[in-house]
Amino acid sequence: MLYAIISEDVDNSLPLRMNARPAHLERLQQLKNEGRLVLAGPCPAIDSNDPGEAGFTGSIVVAEFASLTEAKAWADADPYIDAGVYRQVTIKPFKKVLP
Repeated sequence: MLYAIISEDVDNSLPLRMNARPAHLERLQQLKNEGRLVLAGPCPAIDSNDPGEAGFTGSIVVAEFASLTEAKAWADADPYIDAGVYRQVTIKPFKKVLP
């Protein structure tokens, strides 16, 4: 089943994000290689694809996992958690309708 992993950053998270980004992207690439990643990306803090120093307010990942428990375990092991980037992570089952 698909799950949406919706993460909210702490204030001024950009330096923390940048330090943990390579390990974070490596895990996402693994999901992609396994054919389980639907989409992933950050939410810019301003209305721009390149927010610069404004940084990001969070991230969204939609991916396939065997269960909600597995999705939570994957999210809990995100390098951004260890780096203190995220203030809160919400995981919900997701039903893709379009496209």
